[in-house]
Amino acid sequence: MSLLDRVALAIATLAGAGYAPVAPGTIGSLITLILLWWWSPSPITLVIAVVVITLLGIWAGGRTETLIGKKDPGQVVIDEVAGMMLSVLFLPFTHATFIAAFLLFRLFDIVKPYPARQWQAWPGGIGIMVDDLMAGVYANILIHLSRELVDFP
Repeated sequence: MSLLDRVALAIATLAGAGYAPVAPGTIGSLITLILLWWWSPSPITLVIAVVVITLLGIWAGGRTETLIGKKDPGQVVIDEVAGMMLSVLFLPFTHATFIAAFLLFRLFDIVKPYPARQWQAWPGGIGIMVDDLMAGVYANILIHLSRELVDFP
C-alpha cells in the first residue's frame, strides 16, 4: 500500500473512526459536532472548511472505495463530516441547534430523500460525498425554517 493510499484511508475514515464496529457514520457525525463546538468557526471559515473537506473527501473516498473494493464503504465517514458541517452552516452554535442538526442530518442521511439516493449512485468519491451533502442541506433548511416559524434557539 502506497503512502497516498494510507493518507486517503486516514482522511476517508476520519483517522480510523470509520472502523467503529457499530454505526461508524453516527460516530463520524458526533466527532464532527464535538470538533465544531470546540473550534466554533466563523461562517466563512466553515464554508471554506466544507469546500476543502468535500474536495478531499471526493479524492480520498474514491481512492478508498477502490482500495476496499466496495461502493461507498461504511468505513468512509469523511462524507458525514462535510454533511454535518453543512447542517449547521449559518446557524447559531447552541446545544439545541446541534442536537436538531445531528438528529435531522442522521435521519436524512439514512432515508436519503430525493434526489440524494439517486446522486449516491454517481461514481467514485462524488457519489460518496453528494448524498451526505444533500442530507446536510435538508437538515439546515429545516432548522432555518423552524427558527422562522417558532422560537427555536
